[in-house]
Amino acid sequence: MEGGAKRDCEDEDSSVPDKVMKVDKTPHSVDSVEGRVNVLAQFQSESGDIAGPPIELPLALERAKLQQILNALLQQENETPYSFFVNEKEITKSLNGVVDASTSEEKVMTILYQPQAVFRVRAVARCTSSLPGHAEAVLSASFSPDCRSLASGSGDTTVRFWDVSTETPHFTCNGHRHWVLVTAWSTDGERLASACKAGEIMIWDPRTGKQMGRTYSGHKQWITSLCWEPLHLTPDGKCVRLASAGKDGDVRIWNTSSGACEKVLSNHLQSVTALRWGGEGLIYSASQDRTIKVWRASDGVMCRTLQGHGHWVNTLALNTDYVLRTGAFEPEDLMQSRPIVTESGKRQSAAEKRYKTALALAGGVERLASGSDDFTIFLWEPSRDRKPIERMTGHQQLVNDVKFSPDTRIIASASFDKSIRLWSGLNGKFIAVLRGHVNGVYQIAWSADSRLLVSGSKDSTLKVWDMSTKKMEVDLPGHADEVYAVDWSPDGQRVVSGGKDKIIKLWRR
Repeated sequence: MEGGAKRDCEDEDSSVPDKVMKVDKTPHSVDSVEGRVNVLAQFQSESGDIAGPPIELPLALERAKLQQILNALLQQENETPYSFFVNEKEITKSLNGVVDASTSEEKVMTILYQPQAVFRVRAVARCTSSLPGHAEAVLSASFSPDCRSLASGSGDTTVRFWDVSTETPHFTCNGHRHWVLVTAWSTDGERLASACKAGEIMIWDPRTGKQMGRTYSGHKQWITSLCWEPLHLTPDGKCVRLASAGKDGDVRIWNTSSGACEKVLSNHLQSVTALRWGGEGLIYSASQDRTIKVWRASDGVMCRTLQGHGHWVNTLALNTDYVLRTGAFEPEDLMQSRPIVTESGKRQSAAEKRYKTALALAGGVERLASGSDDFTIFLWEPSRDRKPIERMTGHQQLVNDVKFSPDTRIIASASFDKSIRLWSGLNGKFIAVLRGHVNGVYQIAWSADSRLLVSGSKDSTLKVWDMSTKKMEVDLPGHADEVYAVDWSPDGQRVVSGGKDKIIKLWRR
């Protein structure tokens, strides 16, 4: 990045270009770089838009003052919170922390600014409920997109719904003949799909706990992944199409209204381990055959194969995952208990608007991250190219989980090497490593404002991480054994966890 110009306090008014603004905040004592106390800087957005003229800033200027200056330059009445970066280093305290001796004194230094969520999620800090009921390990646990319900799947062959407001059991759903391996909420929040080791899929009504329609069977072995068609792509604003993937190497697309299997996508040579249905109408499947296949959902045609991993591909994440999961439900509205959209047509248009906004934040393209047994993560633009943007290395053991932050800017990866690593969601560059767990990390989940991350580990604990400091915010012991599943509710109020001790735990601030 470009550096700042050297300025002396006594002659601030001399040799200053007419179009350069000055901020008179010169400190009495400054931990300056090579004797400098001021720097010439220019604010610039991620898309390259310039905010105002170059400004002469003290190196000791605090981050909060940068916030005020930028809002003034942008002439914003409501102060939008921003993150600031110089040379890909985030300004957490003052400019002193990011300007080093190698920074040029002859050129204007660029300060990149990124808008943050206006609302703020506070870290969970205590367990408010321990909910027994499952007779075997809890393998999945997730909140509905509207935060009204919580569902879990277990090795005891049952799916359970829990009342979020009272934190008590609601319904127990029986019907599966083997372990319930995966569950998936429809984006409208009106259905939950579950799949078991017997290769069967069931759809449940969260309002009654009853099965909807017939049991879907077709996979020759157990099912490893489920995902619903994004709400903004549905013809009438109702989620009815479901994709499933299994140990048999097939991907199947089901119509849950008619109960028919519309398409079977067969090209993988081994088990399909992860599945994503993207907002551009493409389905992505990862496999133990070391490849990722890109399918067109409309006709089932395979568009391309993504190759690069040297071992099994375990997990996939899209930069639009969060907005696709929540559909028409705006996290800020859920936090404030505002009315939510219920009409199908309006719900579809609201979901489309939210998707386009998220895509614009990501530079207008849907990116895919893949994690593997080869200890690496790859970043792709799968709708455009079969070659990866970046190969991300650093983990010392296999990668279990990968998640994009809701604002699409950060990728978090969890590994059996006991660490979590953070990467740029734009180009895959390494940001930081989070250490604190004493055993492998199974799963991670982001808060709705992208400022916090929660992780569940083989060491029986959850940990909450602060993205501004890149350090652990809260340690959450309490489980008696390995934590397999974690999720953060879209309204930011709760975290759910479950694992080998058969207990569902709810955590609040």
